[in-house]
Amino acid sequence: MIYPDTNNIAINVETAYLPEQSDPDKKRYVFSYHITITNHADQPVQLLRRRWVIVDGDEQVQEVEGEGVVGEQPVIAPEQSYSYTSGTVLATRVGSMQGHYQMQTDDGETFKAAIEPFTLAQPNALH
Repeated sequence: MIYPDTNNIAINVETAYLPEQSDPDKKRYVFSYHITITNHADQPVQLLRRRWVIVDGDEQVQEVEGEGVVGEQPVIAPEQSYSYTSGTVLATRVGSMQGHYQMQTDDGETFKAAIEPFTLAQPNALH
């Protein structure tokens, strides 16, 4: 799913259920998400921080904040993309994630690039 530009930053999210790492009998559902961040601005931007709000099917909320993504604070040149894959564990078959990246332009301006809500779902969990 591709979301609208935020300050000329486009965010594409693809999710997958990981059955080999999940254990439904123990209420453990593991999902990966692959994110591509594309910079449509006319100057480089650096991803400084991330913030996620993760909600499972029982309305249990986890908040995750920290520096960068997967141990990196990438600089993304104009018309270039940066991709990474990460994951999360839910106690239910279905959930959602949303959040933002804190970005900084070459001239020191910081802004938030919104990550619109996306669904995490075990196959056939949604009808």
